[in-house]
Amino acid sequence: MASTAEQPKTHDFAGDEHQHHEFSPILSPEALAKIPTEHSTTSNGAVSHKTSSTLRKTRSALGLHPDAPIAEEDDVHERQQLLWSKVKVVLREPFAEFWGVVIMILFGDGSVAQVLLSTGQTTAPGGNGFGAYQSISWGWGLGVMLGIYVAGDSGAYLNPAITFSNCLYRQLPWRRFPMYFIAQVLGGFVGSGIVYANYISAIDWFEGGHGIRTVPPAPKATAGIFCTYPQPFVTKASQFFSEFIASTILMFVIFALKDPSNNGVGKSDKWFPLALFFLIFGLGACFGWETGYAINLCRDFGPRLMSFAVGYPSEVWSAGGYYFWIPMVAPFCGCAFGGFLYDLFIFTGPSPINTPWLGLKHLFFPRYALKARRERHRKAKAEGLV
Repeated sequence: MASTAEQPKTHDFAGDEHQHHEFSPILSPEALAKIPTEHSTTSNGAVSHKTSSTLRKTRSALGLHPDAPIAEEDDVHERQQLLWSKVKVVLREPFAEFWGVVIMILFGDGSVAQVLLSTGQTTAPGGNGFGAYQSISWGWGLGVMLGIYVAGDSGAYLNPAITFSNCLYRQLPWRRFPMYFIAQVLGGFVGSGIVYANYISAIDWFEGGHGIRTVPPAPKATAGIFCTYPQPFVTKASQFFSEFIASTILMFVIFALKDPSNNGVGKSDKWFPLALFFLIFGLGACFGWETGYAINLCRDFGPRLMSFAVGYPSEVWSAGGYYFWIPMVAPFCGCAFGGFLYDLFIFTGPSPINTPWLGLKHLFFPRYALKARRERHRKAKAEGLV
């Protein structure tokens, strides 16, 4: 995470108004390898190659900030002439989101696996397994915190609903959303697959035999390691509301933590991952029982898809009265509502809520929306972003 003295080139979470309008085609790996690089002069007078400046249009076409968030000394090093180095420069932020989600899932799903699969083991300290429910809250809190550290250069959203809300309220380019969405869902799929591979023998033993895989409410079900399932008594409306309110709290507090005019929080972003640790821990401790507090599509859908792919029955989709769609939809609704509440009552910076008619003027008067878009484009061009 960047300090206040040096804002990240992604301009994420900063209320930045810049929109990138380059629509050049995305280059193939062969074309990337042939790109000529910009020359720059090092401190000793030697001529070096600066790679990222020649990839600006490709990055902009993906909705990313034209300047890759990499160190100057790395940008001009000869290793940047390698094809994979250029790919890393172009896709640095999506790669960061992918691996941030992988780390988050490894710790989160891993904590659930250890607690569930060791239930009742007398060899554990205390004689009743290796962990309890609070261990799961700790695991998810740590996973989110460490995932944010990994994905700092991308904005560390780790959640499509949070990415969506930042596009909606904080001028994050909408063209960035599809790439982040894909990276986040793939991260959930891969991270849960690693957890499954690690615990496959324990799952066989716990379920009662090789290849036996069951879904809640079966007495020995292990599908809940990877994705969330509601308690059997929770109605459909309550399922949705549980996920909605947890997601609302999540987005409201994140916007508060990232508000530069909020005197209740520190001005450096370095403490932000720790704050998110406590936020996720609190959500799990206070709102986690009824539905498992997914609050994140990529945390639930990616692992659910993985569990189905490795042999869990079709009940992964039909359990809980086809509950699977609620962790996909409710977080978007909740995060959008949480962001709306914060901007309506507290935030004073750039936001659609802080425009005429709470932003609805853009919908009813297209000319007004076009004028605002042109103004953003003018400012971006003046700063060399287009």
